[in-house]
Amino acid sequence: MSAEQVLVLAISAFCLGVSKAGFSGVSLISVFLLAEHFGAKASLGLALPMMLAADLMVYPLFRKYGSWGPVWKFLWPALIGMGVALWGLSALSNEVVRVMIGWIILGMVAIQSFKKWAPKAFDRMAHSHGFGIGAGVCGGVATMMANAAGPIMQLYLLSKKMPKMELIGVGARFFLLVNLLKMPLNAGLDLISWESLRWNAWMLPAIAIGVLLGKKLLVKVPQRAFEAMVVVFSLIAGLRLAFG
Repeated sequence: MSAEQVLVLAISAFCLGVSKAGFSGVSLISVFLLAEHFGAKASLGLALPMMLAADLMVYPLFRKYGSWGPVWKFLWPALIGMGVALWGLSALSNEVVRVMIGWIILGMVAIQSFKKWAPKAFDRMAHSHGFGIGAGVCGGVATMMANAAGPIMQLYLLSKKMPKMELIGVGARFFLLVNLLKMPLNAGLDLISWESLRWNAWMLPAIAIGVLLGKKLLVKVPQRAFEAMVVVFSLIAGLRLAFG
């Protein structure tokens, strides 16, 4: 691995740590960097162990917030989406996959904007059974194809008017479980090797610094500003993936 690739890996690890502490859109920076320098599919195998390491760091920090209840409701449609994505990874080109993820994220941003413009109509939709299922399936596709379900999950939980600390606690539980499930799937696709895991281990300090810095920033950011940042990060990420 070249010096440039090591630097990219370290920056990506730091961004993943920050994103796991609450600023999910930041994870798209690592998605772009890893895909550009290592290739789209190889980047999935490099990112996943680092994301799981960040999950293991974040969960104890936010364990007192949230619960497992919302996780189980979101999990089963996410598993359906992951199954669809497994097929997509073998049948579709990298360019098609990237555009699909971009449009999924843009769709969630549109729904969040709809919440601001027509709150009563949005509340009726958000409490419908189909809305949660659709968000879960989209999140499953996004997490398997691009490790990019963070913005989708946060937008969905924001639609439920969940306070930011509880939102992070639920997200920490969900992604810890999902990323554990994804490890054998990625290994089965030959996206993870002992060599990649060795480099992942070297990145643990960068991940930890990102998690701790993200947690400190999260406490200081007001709820309204936090929601706005989630939407802005998600919009930028969606546009970059769909049209970049």
